[in-house]
Amino acid sequence: MNGTGSNWSEERVHHPPLRIVVGIATSGRPLILARLLERLRVQTRIADAVIVCGASPADVSGIESAHPGLRCITSDRGLTIQRNAILRAGAAFDLVVFLDDDFVPCPGYLQAVERTFMTRPDVVVGTGHVVADGIRGPGLAFEDALKTLQQDGQAEPTREIENVYSAYGCNMAIRIDVVRARGLEFDETLPLYGWLEDVDFSRRMAAYGRIVKIDAARGVHLGVKSSRQSGRRLGYSQVSNPLYLIRKGTCSSSKALKLMSRNVVANVAKTFRPEPYIDRAGRLKGNIRALLDLLAGRLSPKRVLSL
Repeated sequence: MNGTGSNWSEERVHHPPLRIVVGIATSGRPLILARLLERLRVQTRIADAVIVCGASPADVSGIESAHPGLRCITSDRGLTIQRNAILRAGAAFDLVVFLDDDFVPCPGYLQAVERTFMTRPDVVVGTGHVVADGIRGPGLAFEDALKTLQQDGQAEPTREIENVYSAYGCNMAIRIDVVRARGLEFDETLPLYGWLEDVDFSRRMAAYGRIVKIDAARGVHLGVKSSRQSGRRLGYSQVSNPLYLIRKGTCSSSKALKLMSRNVVANVAKTFRPEPYIDRAGRLKGNIRALLDLLAGRLSPKRVLSL
């Protein structure tokens, strides 16, 4: 933090062609959130605005005074609900860049995103290159993420983009005029952590343009384990959400069933020798509960709220 008290727009060195708002949905992780907000200050292209949506006033308490120009809002708890609140609050902008509160962007992240959307009007959703992802392990420390990005930045970044099936929800940029014109929003039937909400939203946006990965928009996903949903709830979602997206038509049967079966098999195989940072027994119980609900004809993503 530079300590000058200047707001986001005052730190911008020129008026950019696109108006970018960074949206952050958060719950119960104020220290992690504060580190991300610091990283946004060192972007080579400063955001025009930053909107933080908490699930309670405590999630955003004191943040606005510490970060002048920041807008804090609250909504009911749930990633899809909070992201929809951000979409409504940021409707006047050109791009909304959703970042998880534990995503650490490289300094040129927003600049790379802006360049892609400026030069390729057919792109409607973009996602960055995740250099390291702590979600696949015990999680990464913030300082380790900075070292990883520093080492990664020593190589010459490319300006390549490639078409992808969906954005990765920890960092995804969305062209807002498409959202406004089509009345799109995140599906609130996917509650809490909203597993696969990124796939669902991306595939609906794909009807109107390209979904791409932007190589120069690089970052590290810490994969912080605090404030995530319980193992049992996640296990239920690992079955219910893919099947829901198949019925909805926003995820192919092959991809959804692959995601579901891979997680169920992993939970079965590792239940008796689980990783210390994963509740395999809880996830397996959630898997079994969802399969029983499927057989009983009452499977729904929202049933996770009763677990």
